[in-house]
Amino acid sequence: MATSPSSHSADGAGTADAQAQATPAFSPLYQQIKGLILQSLQAGEWKPGEVIPSEMDLAARFRVSQGTVRKAIDELAAENLVVRRQGKGTFVATHAEQHVRYRFLKLVPDSGDRDSEGPAGREVLECRRLRASADVARALALRTGDPVVQVRRVLTFGGVPTILEDLWLPGNAFKGLSADQMAAYQGPTYAMFELEFGVRMVRAEEKIRSVAADAAQAALLAVAEGSPLLSVERLSYTYSDVPMELRRGLYRTDTHHYRNELS
Repeated sequence: MATSPSSHSADGAGTADAQAQATPAFSPLYQQIKGLILQSLQAGEWKPGEVIPSEMDLAARFRVSQGTVRKAIDELAAENLVVRRQGKGTFVATHAEQHVRYRFLKLVPDSGDRDSEGPAGREVLECRRLRASADVARALALRTGDPVVQVRRVLTFGGVPTILEDLWLPGNAFKGLSADQMAAYQGPTYAMFELEFGVRMVRAEEKIRSVAADAAQAALLAVAEGSPLLSVERLSYTYSDVPMELRRGLYRTDTHHYRNELS
């Protein structure tokens, strides 16, 4: 049965139906349609990498004009949730795509040529289930003591250990995740989360500061104790701003730098 905004006039204005009650009634119609498409993405109706219905089909489904659907999709594309491909349609964005696989990794070699380093090497030091501490629970919108999966690993570039990372993931969403699975997957970690667990990270927030390496960190990153490191804490979200990963990384910056583009 089609989902449609209710009581709209001939020009397409109106309010969303009961499935979009979370959307304020005064929001523009295209925003309501965007919310309905997001609901379908969140529910897994269309998987990462899959094509979504055409604008014409979505317009018929929601009983609105193609222009309204187009405006909704424009915003989803601007937020990197979908990708338009000329002559092929609109696809659910995925971290498996080559041009976005480094979307959340801003550390680049001083030469600026990431490809010259080849793919990152990964050494998984630990992958275990435990109960969330208060700060991890707060970040992931869990309760203290809820199950989480903690992963510790070292990423190498050009054979040089460059990033030491600790990841915390909600235990219920990532049941069965193992060190072998993390180490064996050849593509981006976020692509594995999409494929194996149906979790797509759509945006992230970071906090950055400088720290000095302690003895254990220095040994894992092959630097002298007290060496300067870049500390990056990232909180990644899936659809509807649900936090799904807390990641704390220590970056070597003797041959790399953190690069961001602002617009």
